[in-house]
Amino acid sequence: MSLQRTLKSDITCNSVGLHSGRKIKMVIKPADSDSGIVFSRSDITGDENHIRALVSNVSDTTLATTIGTNGNAVATIEHLLSALRGLGIDNALIEVNGPEIPVMDGSALPFVNMIKETGIVEQSAGKRYLKIVKEVSVSEGDGWAKLEPSSTFEISYEIYFDHPLVGRQCYHLDLSEITYEKDICFARTFGFLKDVEYLQAKGLALGGSLKNAIVLNEEKIINKEGLRDPIEFVKHKILDAIGDLFLIGMPIIGHFNAYKSGHKLHLMLLKELAANPDSWCVFRYQAPGSFQEESPVRLVAGQRSMSII
Repeated sequence: MSLQRTLKSDITCNSVGLHSGRKIKMVIKPADSDSGIVFSRSDITGDENHIRALVSNVSDTTLATTIGTNGNAVATIEHLLSALRGLGIDNALIEVNGPEIPVMDGSALPFVNMIKETGIVEQSAGKRYLKIVKEVSVSEGDGWAKLEPSSTFEISYEIYFDHPLVGRQCYHLDLSEITYEKDICFARTFGFLKDVEYLQAKGLALGGSLKNAIVLNEEKIINKEGLRDPIEFVKHKILDAIGDLFLIGMPIIGHFNAYKSGHKLHLMLLKELAANPDSWCVFRYQAPGSFQEESPVRLVAGQRSMSII
């Protein structure tokens, strides 16, 4: 894919927020070239209710990824961002009438289905890509994440949970629209019953249910339908990572490698990337078969799309 893409028409959906438990209405709208992904709180009046999906606007990574500016915030954006990145959508305006994106079934599959049903259009402007030219890495405890040079966007992810049905799981993905739809988008978020009960007692995960999450007790999966894939757990972690890494403002060309990672490490890695401009360069598609480096470049907080200045 070389030209930027947006939606053919509006998409409207309703579901509860995973953590707030509130019923949320969301409308995803087409947007102009080079607009990027922008969230808007339709329940808040004024000109400052737009929040650009950029790492510089991330305000929290506890249990989900939250972005915010000017006192406004939108939480649990990673599944929708993952679907947009997986289908190559560069520009969209997402209006929500509450503080959180609808959880749907806990995966990105409903978003993928709605986007494909509505249709995707190519725009006149060429895509921009951030190409990794030098390794960057972060770690916390025994978890780590890094980006290394590659000719494609590939992900190698390993998780470990001390549970008989999870344990150690690994998966490698070379991301394309086909592999995203076939192998990743259906993977649901998951949690352990003891943790869910604790979180709900603290006023979190109030919208969580067996309809939008895989829930495990100490021995088994509580959901009657079971898993959609034997390694659905690690595939959901990859789904999250695809969404989180899209907060750099453009597709990445590089190899993302992670062990026991999560939202916090994903965003730590993007900040480390932004702080090391010798580790990447930005290219824009110009003509059939032609890419041009945009220089000078740097990733800047507050710019329209971590943009060229």
